[in-house]
Amino acid sequence: MIDLKIGGVPEHFNYPWYLTLKNKEYAKHNINLRWKDFPGGTGDMCKALRNGNVDIAITLTEGIIKDIIDGNPSKILQTYVSSPLVWGIHTKFGAPFQSISDLENKKIAISRYGSGSHLMAIVNAYNQGWNLNSLDFQIVNDLEGGIQALQNGEADYFMWEHFTTKPLVDRKIFQRVGDCPTPWPCFVIAVRDEVLKSYPGQIKIILDTINKQNAIFKSIVGIDQVLSKRYDQQLKDIQKWLSITEWNSDDRISKEFIQEVQNKLYFFGVINTKKNPAEFIKNMYI
Repeated sequence: MIDLKIGGVPEHFNYPWYLTLKNKEYAKHNINLRWKDFPGGTGDMCKALRNGNVDIAITLTEGIIKDIIDGNPSKILQTYVSSPLVWGIHTKFGAPFQSISDLENKKIAISRYGSGSHLMAIVNAYNQGWNLNSLDFQIVNDLEGGIQALQNGEADYFMWEHFTTKPLVDRKIFQRVGDCPTPWPCFVIAVRDEVLKSYPGQIKIILDTINKQNAIFKSIVGIDQVLSKRYDQQLKDIQKWLSITEWNSDDRISKEFIQEVQNKLYFFGVINTKKNPAEFIKNMYI
């Protein structure tokens, strides 16, 4: 049995992985795939890839591309969710902010530098025409830390996935002043170079398995009710989320895709250099 470790955020996007693990799909191929939740998000997963605490990670596109530029010895194998991620922009409930424009020069809670919450705060600031050099960040580690930072006045706003935070808006812990969708497909599958070299066959089996699950996921009878209960979401919110979310069941990622995202990150000022797209990707189907 080959032991491999995989990580991702504990959110509804990753429920297809839960189903394949529950059904022991990988064990059928002599693969002991163990899941680890990363509430801290992509920045935390990039660190785990670097130090070998995980072998595979379901990361935000922008985060892993930036971290590979910064030296992460991993490759992107394919997109996982091909639709954009909608980032809600949140303040403490009752705070005197009515629109995104009210947040200029305010302190931003982020999980960590290089995380999605950090990079998308920069993208949002660029979209608003703000001075990117004046952005002020407060590291809060994860969603719970973001809640505490806003409640305690340590930060003024916090960006996190729209539907994950909807229960907090419903309970009047957060108020949402706007949204900022990613200008690219949101999640990709990344694997450490050492693992790709040692276990290429097993990695391909894992991709084949999750892609088959992704292809049928939205057609599973009652999946909206299952997700609503598991993730403490109103059924109407889950149904809306399912309607705008597309999982990838294709098996390739192109150099053109990587270059396009790099160009946008460079344009937004998130990265200050670009690499040959071939240095980011590994095609397991050639």
